Amino acid sequence: MPANTYSCKITDLEAAALKNLLTDRGWEFTTLPYAKYKAVGNQVNVVAYESGKLVVQGKGTEEFVLFTLEPEILHTFTYTQSQLDALPDPAEATTHGGIDESGKGDFFGPLVIAGVVVTPETAPKLRELGVCDSKKITSSEKIIRLAKEIRSITAGSYSSVTLMPETYNRLYNSIGNLNRLLAWGHARVIENLLEQNPLCPRMLSDKFGDERLIRNALMERGRQIKMEQMVRAESDVAVAAASILARDGFLAGMKKIAEFAGKELPKGASAAVKETAAGLFSEKGGELFRKIAKLHFKTWNEISGM
Repeated sequence: MPANTYSCKITDLEAAALKNLLTDRGWEFTTLPYAKYKAVGNQVNVVAYESGKLVVQGKGTEEFVLFTLEPEILHTFTYTQSQLDALPDPAEATTHGGIDESGKGDFFGPLVIAGVVVTPETAPKLRELGVCDSKKITSSEKIIRLAKEIRSITAGSYSSVTLMPETYNRLYNSIGNLNRLLAWGHARVIENLLEQNPLCPRMLSDKFGDERLIRNALMERGRQIKMEQMVRAESDVAVAAASILARDGFLAGMKKIAEFAGKELPKGASAAVKETAAGLFSEKGGELFRKIAKLHFKTWNEISGM
């Protein structure tokens, strides 16, 4: 059962970074005695106390700690590892596919969705290689190296869809909803995997929305497969491998848009990203952003005044 309360010690710099991050994501802030701030959003209450204690409460606590607080602020995975250690071994003894994406929360750069099918023969090789959730890998060079080896081990059993910003913005305007866009991308990757592996019985992905969205997107093209969504799906080796391929594709996409911008662009959606975006907007105008950024982000509205 997911934990609804979490606490830890944080530094003043970490508290400030968290406040900036939550501000950028539209959380609401209030004051509280003996606290730097209280923030509310996504079924979570976050209180940063003057003493250096951080308290997280609410139904979304586990997801917030796993996917926001630890990877983006604390840069440690103490809670994540404790949760993974408590899980049963993933069902890797049978052939199955895993899907993951990269770039969903980044203002600059593409959205990349990747998938990998593993077998009882390839799954242990990937584990031995050190394949794990890409969020735990901070080195771009390691991501690129692992991605190359994953493609070699799973030859003919992987696929990816890269939506560079221009295409992403056009599709988002047409579809009008990020979860539906993700479902569309997942469905395209699954189609490609089923072309290569028609007997694959099931696909596993991280939980991002109603799994019927993916099923419906597949059925529109006459495809059906058992779909499973779960929190921390990256603990499964197929999903972990897919997350690395997706991150590798995202890094490649960031190199391409750096050529358009004439400079390397920051990842994420932080205050630093907004500052860089505002400078580029002043220097080169708004047309460039169709090629380098996701225009439904609040950052775009703030720098463009649209």
